[in-house]
Order: sequence, then structure tokens, then C-alpha cells
Amino acid sequence: MTPLGSLRLGVNIDHVATVRNARGGDTPDPLRAALMAQEAGCDGITAHLREDRRHISDADIEGLMEVLNVPLNFEMAATEEMQQIALRHRPHAVCIVPEKREERTTEGGLEVAREENKLAHFIAPLRDAGCRVSIFIGADQRQIEAAHRIGAQVIELHSGAYCDAHHEGRFDDRDRELEALREMSAFAHGLGLEVHVGHGLTYETVQPVAAFPEVMELNIGHFLIGEAIFRGLQPAIAEMRRLMDEARG
Repeated sequence: MTPLGSLRLGVNIDHVATVRNARGGDTPDPLRAALMAQEAGCDGITAHLREDRRHISDADIEGLMEVLNVPLNFEMAATEEMQQIALRHRPHAVCIVPEKREERTTEGGLEVAREENKLAHFIAPLRDAGCRVSIFIGADQRQIEAAHRIGAQVIELHSGAYCDAHHEGRFDDRDRELEALREMSAFAHGLGLEVHVGHGLTYETVQPVAAFPEVMELNIGHFLIGEAIFRGLQPAIAEMRRLMDEARG
């Protein structure tokens, strides 16, 4: 069983690239944002190289591998193309996520239980290459058990339903979703999986999740990039870190 420890913050820089790509050119630069996040004290950088390259590009991944002193968490779909890119770069971690061309953002967790054999074979070379393999899933015991069986070292629980319910004022739904995250964090930890949580977390929603002792890392991106417009990136990250530490301490 993985020992409990301090809570890490991973900063997702995808939407710096979204702004860059909206107009073309080189600015704002996701690598600059990553270095600023690193200076602000984040514990890792997350970047999702989508099949349609709607935000992060191949060149961004290459640049991140060259300049970062903190770990890179490379989010990717379970495709042969992405597997080969990951094997070429060998980032610290790869997070396997579901991906649909028509979605605006990742809408739910990966279906692991129905694709167990395929995913087990897909992640084996990544593990052999030294990457920590994470599976992005809902707070569902069946999916957690399947992730454990296929050899994932980490799961990242999708917190989007909890965050959406809170911001829409559906507080009974919010509380149910939060309880599911709490129960499944404990369940996954009991299996020996490292537990991360991400998607949709804000200053308002982060503390209840950060308080779960089994959760080792939160990955937060869109909110921090948006908040950086008003506060600046480093102050936005510092405030998130403060709230996380307050909840944990």
C-alpha cells in the first residue's frame, strides 16, 4: 500500500496553448507558463497532446521535456500514435484519458473494465520504459478494480461532476459526488494505487477534495489559467497552494 504523504499540485498548461492557437503565432507560450508555474512551486506540469492538436503541439511536448525540472505528466489517448510519442520522450508519467473529437473538454472517465485486455497490453510498454502509468476514471469501484488489474500505478479520479454540481447550485448532487470521490479514494488507496484527482477544481471546490488523506496529487489547469488573467499566473497558483495546504493541514 502506498504510504500517505503531502499533497502535490500539478498545473495543466493546455489552455495557454488554446489562447495561442486561437490567433496563431507563438504567444502566449505554454513553455513560459510552465516555467512560471515551476517557479511558483508547483510539483509537476500536465499537458494533453490531443489527436487533433487543438491546443498542445508536438513541439510543446519536446520543449517541455527539455526545460522542465519538475515531472511532466503527459495526458494522451490510448492510440498507437500517442504511445509512440510517449515512448520516444519517456516522460515521468503518462495519464491515459478518453478522447472524442467533438467534445470541448474531457467529459468523463476512461472505460477500463470493458477494454481491460487492450489497455493492459497498451500500457505495458509504457511501464517498461519507466513511465508511471495513470488512468483517468470516474469514482467507480468497477473501473478502479480494472485499472488495478491491468497494472496501472496511479488513478486520477474525475472531479468534474462534483465541481459542476457545486457551481450550478445542485448541492445534494454535489455532496453525493464528493462522497463518492472520498469513498473511492480510500478504496483505491487500499488496493495500493496512488490516487490523484482532477478536472474542474476551483478555489471554491478544492478544499473538500484536498482534505482526503489518500489523495496525493491534484491536477488543475483551466481555472488557474483563467484566474491568471486577473491575478497573474504565479499569484493564482500560490493561492491554490495555500488553500490546498490549509485543507490538508
